[in-house]
Amino acid sequence: MSSKYVCLVDALAARVAHPTDLRKHEFRSGLMSDTRDLVVYCPPGYDDEQQRYPVLYLQDGQNLFDATTAFIPGMDWKVDETAETLILEKAIRPLIIVGVYNAGDQRIGEYTPTRDPKLGGGRAELYGRMLVEEIKPFIDGEYRTLPDAENTGLGGSSLGGLVTMFLGLRYPDVFRRLAVISPSVWWSKRAIIALVRKLSCKPPLRIWVDIGTQEGDAHVLNARLLRDALVAKGWREGEDLRYTEIAGATHTEAAWAERVSPVLRFLFPAAKPEDAQ
Repeated sequence: MSSKYVCLVDALAARVAHPTDLRKHEFRSGLMSDTRDLVVYCPPGYDDEQQRYPVLYLQDGQNLFDATTAFIPGMDWKVDETAETLILEKAIRPLIIVGVYNAGDQRIGEYTPTRDPKLGGGRAELYGRMLVEEIKPFIDGEYRTLPDAENTGLGGSSLGGLVTMFLGLRYPDVFRRLAVISPSVWWSKRAIIALVRKLSCKPPLRIWVDIGTQEGDAHVLNARLLRDALVAKGWREGEDLRYTEIAGATHTEAAWAERVSPVLRFLFPAAKPEDAQ
């Protein structure tokens, strides 16, 4: 392995009754000039099969798999456990899930496509280059992936949902499946909606967008406006777009954990029998 990367087989999986296959990498970025953790979930049977897998990249990696590293201690998304259950039930395709840790106090900067005079930000383009030019090639080199865009997804919540939507539009030749969870559409006077409206043609993206009804009326309105902008550009609800308002859901890690199952079912559904012929 290149000296640029240090691979650490992590003990995170020991925390569950039926351990999942989690692997941790200390990743050094040349573009962002920092080091951050990547946590990789591998599906059941990964080491025993000569099979390649689709990949879902998720923002805020520290919140996904481990209750001890979550933003609110004890409230991780349990992504590995949920994915494992769905795969074993044959409800979704076996897939690799990569959690990319955020950069702490630099999170706002990395997850926002434009700069706000008061809040800063505006480094999403560079963050996207790190994902596309550094992290994805590393994962494709280390794991048995299906590296094409049709088999590659991106997701996140809040500002992570915002940057997911932005990078999906920016790199449709890299990411075709988007989980846009409770997105911060409000950022920079709804600049993400303006970006959708400026599209000259509809990229072939499969998009999940959701919002909790208890996140605030303004946020619900913004999510609806994003949905409407996507529909106006040709996305069709129930086909390549799924928009959901979750009754009573708040802007919290616990609420987002509840959405992992439906998100995976929509983005990576199990293949139909006729698809295998």
